[in-house]
Amino acid sequence: MKLLVINGPNINMLSIRETEIYGTVDYQGLIKMIKDYCDNKQVECDFFQSNHEGAIIDCIQSAYKKYDGIIINPAAYSHTSIAILDALKAVNIKTVEVHISDIEKREPFRRFSYVSQYAQKVIKGQGINGYLLAVDYFLEG
Repeated sequence: MKLLVINGPNINMLSIRETEIYGTVDYQGLIKMIKDYCDNKQVECDFFQSNHEGAIIDCIQSAYKKYDGIIINPAAYSHTSIAILDALKAVNIKTVEVHISDIEKREPFRRFSYVSQYAQKVIKGQGINGYLLAVDYFLEG
């Protein structure tokens, strides 16, 4: 199995930004945790992070026919980007949306996600362990 993990804006600022919400593990620590978990489960994974919507869309489009699944934390683009939703629909790759915090318990503008309209599963409020739960979801088939 081959998974693509995509992270949106400001995820590269983990351990710096609002640690009471996002925790103290930095972005490289997040990547290492996911990679080690995937290696242990014999899952191949690639990573991409961008603060730019178009770059995320390009990454999704380049995943076409290359990956078995996408794990995406679109971050703030969850609430604004129909274009990311459309890219996911276009490539038609099974997708799990992950949010470190529980977006339904945050500010009203964060409670809606366009990506959730396509994702086969949404994991929220599980901290960075949500990414590992997403890997497990793909393994469970």
